[in-house]
Amino acid sequence: FETTNSITISKNSQTLCSETHTHSIQWVSAKKAAETNSEQQSIISPIAASTLHPNEQLVGIEQDSTKHPSSHTRLHRDSSTIRRRFRSTDDTTLTLTSTPVAGTSYVSTPVLLEEENEDVGNDFYVLAKTYFSCREYRRAAHVLGEQTGMKALFLRCYALYLVSVFGPVSCRWCLIVFLKGLMVNVFCARQAGEKRKEEETIELEGPLGKSDAVNKELVSIERDLAAVRKNGSIDPFGLYLYGLVLKAKGNENQARTVLVESVNAYPWNWSAWLELQSLCTTIDTLNSLKLNNHWMKDFFLASTYHELRMHNESLAKYEYLQATFGCSNYIKAQIAKAQYSLREFELVEAIFEELLRIDPYRIDDMDMYSNVLYAKECSSGLSYLAHQVFMTDKYRPESCCIIGNYYSLKGLHEKSVMYFRRALKLDKKYLSAWTLMGHEYVEMKNTPAAVDAYRRAVDINPCDYRAWYGLGQAYEMMGMPYYALHYFKKSVFLQPGDSRLWIAMAHCYETDQLHMLEEAIKCYSRAANCNDREAIALHKLAELHKELGQSQEAAFYYKKDLERMEEEEREGPNMVEALSFLANYYKAQKRYEEAEVYCTRLLDYNGPEKETAKSLLQDIKLAQTGFP
Repeated sequence: FETTNSITISKNSQTLCSETHTHSIQWVSAKKAAETNSEQQSIISPIAASTLHPNEQLVGIEQDSTKHPSSHTRLHRDSSTIRRRFRSTDDTTLTLTSTPVAGTSYVSTPVLLEEENEDVGNDFYVLAKTYFSCREYRRAAHVLGEQTGMKALFLRCYALYLVSVFGPVSCRWCLIVFLKGLMVNVFCARQAGEKRKEEETIELEGPLGKSDAVNKELVSIERDLAAVRKNGSIDPFGLYLYGLVLKAKGNENQARTVLVESVNAYPWNWSAWLELQSLCTTIDTLNSLKLNNHWMKDFFLASTYHELRMHNESLAKYEYLQATFGCSNYIKAQIAKAQYSLREFELVEAIFEELLRIDPYRIDDMDMYSNVLYAKECSSGLSYLAHQVFMTDKYRPESCCIIGNYYSLKGLHEKSVMYFRRALKLDKKYLSAWTLMGHEYVEMKNTPAAVDAYRRAVDINPCDYRAWYGLGQAYEMMGMPYYALHYFKKSVFLQPGDSRLWIAMAHCYETDQLHMLEEAIKCYSRAANCNDREAIALHKLAELHKELGQSQEAAFYYKKDLERMEEEEREGPNMVEALSFLANYYKAQKRYEEAEVYCTRLLDYNGPEKETAKSLLQDIKLAQTGFP
């Protein structure tokens, strides 16, 4: 369409439109969309120039004036990134994106400038974009059925694919990709298939139910993309889409190969990196990838290390990146995630407080902050955070999750479940909501519902140790320790550094049905070595050794537990029990001076233990004088 002072419909448009008034209105809408696109081209072009990480990891890169003189450098900035581009005087078709200075030699990747593509001004293409924006993916794919341009191919196939799986949020990101991308025809086909798959899921099981519905468009999309790849005319975005299709069909090895080709050719498509990450389930698989040494690879490795539960390695990588991207809120949030996995809650809280000072309307990752506030039982802080996100955007899954955490802390479990279900209606693959909803059902003693919620979480991410742990808790409540033990073992395998999981497994071994005390002792020992914050393991180890008649080991752990309670200035029945045992133990060992010390401390307590201490002191004095 041409943009003129008086908006008219082209002859090509009149040929394509039906004679009905309704179709004419659609073409006018398409034309207006085209005008808007034309007016905003100067804004879209810098965004389209690099499909970077959707969070702010590129903020604050300082320009090296010695390498890129100002006369050849332009800074392009949007809400999340600052990018440096310079045009070669010899070749006007390429743009070289400069490499951040971080002490490592990275490849500098050529990026094709936006070419004058015949698809862009094509009436079919503009109409398909309008249909796509309205989420009418099959109509978009149908309009582009006979178009052969690269953008038309990408949009058609991707629309057919996305007809089902992705929700509105993902579709907005996909729209950015397709505006930037070079294969539009495939885009529509994918969109349509995924939308129909979602409809079948809802028809069969409801909006939160499970279903075996599949995307019926995958075969045709794979055939089209395989042919384009074979003749060598596929671009990085086509490869990304091809990798999605292969992954959906279960061909993970080939999907990895194709996605590696995509990110090597165009490293700034973070969506491709994330899909590749989901296919790296072991460190060996990750190390086998033949990736170019680009700085986006560092972001990928840091994120993948976190998913592989290599939290220290992930934290080190993010801290290394922070030296270059010092102002990046994304990196700060990822560091907080790594610290959260290491259970450094004080550090996590400090980072999120800083993020909220910088960006008070931030919602991304704030659900994790709410988990920290919940664990610390900080009701006022959680209340404030819930109010903030509610006023900012109450229809974000993260907002619903935060509000659900607030009501859970208040003991209103039914209302908490309501908000977790609302989060899942917005995004049914929102892992945290399934897990936290399972926790609420456990609190409500609704174990069948809890088991279902935890199983849905495991289906989404089999590496979520919290869901496995929740399943173990649910089966333990139902008096099925063998099942509980099976799930606790899975959770411990995924998170061996969490003392709570070892303690839960030890409880199973202690039950009357199992009564495997030696195994329980091993679990409590592991928990004690994993920074047992709740101070449960030492006391349980002392009790079990006492029950097994192993007095020396029991005394060792009672003494260690007593020292910890003194450091933390805790009083209670555990301290009385430890003092009583140690007094009797040292008396039996004829170490009267030590026994007298513990007896004297027992005299400070009121109750039967005081009388017991007096009796022990008398016996000790008689033994010291040599009288029987």
